[in-house]
Amino acid sequence: MLPSRTGPAPRARLSGPANLARVTAPISDVAVLSPELVAAISTLARQSPDAADTPPLSEQALLRLTAGPPVRHLVYQQAYQEESTLLGYAQLEPGEHTCSVELVATDPLVATELLEAAGRLVDPASLRLWAHGRNSVAAQAGMQAGWQPVRTLLQLRVSLDELELGEPRLPDGVSIRPFRPGFDEQAWLAVNARAFAAHPEQGRWTLADLEDRLAAPWFDSAGFLLAVRADGQLLGYHWTKVHTETPEPMGEVYVLGVDPDAQGLSLGRALLVAGLRYLRERDLGTVLLYVEADNTPARALYEGLGFTVFARDIQFAAG
Repeated sequence: MLPSRTGPAPRARLSGPANLARVTAPISDVAVLSPELVAAISTLARQSPDAADTPPLSEQALLRLTAGPPVRHLVYQQAYQEESTLLGYAQLEPGEHTCSVELVATDPLVATELLEAAGRLVDPASLRLWAHGRNSVAAQAGMQAGWQPVRTLLQLRVSLDELELGEPRLPDGVSIRPFRPGFDEQAWLAVNARAFAAHPEQGRWTLADLEDRLAAPWFDSAGFLLAVRADGQLLGYHWTKVHTETPEPMGEVYVLGVDPDAQGLSLGRALLVAGLRYLRERDLGTVLLYVEADNTPARALYEGLGFTVFARDIQFAAG
């Protein structure tokens, strides 16, 4: 069960005057966030209620804190004498047809004002607001504004101790090996793009997106499993992740993908089992994953192994 909201999140304080271009007081449109602001926003996100289970900002949004245009940063601060208090932050990232918005705020009123400010900067009809978790102030702001849910991302979890995992059953001539940094990037990007061609985020990963993750403190090539033929052709992969920032470390099925040309070989289940065995060998008790609510085949694979719904992320669009 998710913990209930007990009050506003602690407020991150920044010393010194704010040198920012005004959108509408006290919200500022910042081209590039200072290191101090990046740290303050990260702290605000970590200290938000439910952050351990459903962080208010996604991994992608946190990585984009240091990005410049076309990413836009809206910072909500209240200044008093020589101190300014960070009450909220919204990030706008334009896509091909829509503009994604993620935000963190101390209360729904601040979130609503950030959302209104975003609508003054870009066409409101293009905005898509991600609200992570059922207690999200972003969800409250979206519903208050009359926005409608258009997409649901489920967080599933299972206890690794409860899983019966045999040896992964691989097709003849196929083996599993770890990802090799400096060698496998382009092949992986090609398969990832094909496997997630219809996915609005995962299928558009670039080399820079991949390198950001490969450089992350949590990355471990031993947990990035590739299914390859004897000739080296990449057929699919299971990238696992270990979360150490949670109260108890837990594993994640970070990305699981199979080349469409390799469909029918039951590689998805074999890779899933191999990754789960790897995570259990790390003495982790729980594993989580994210899946689109309407992805029936993937949900059947995961739920067939015992995964159940733990939380929901909702994407809202203006009604």
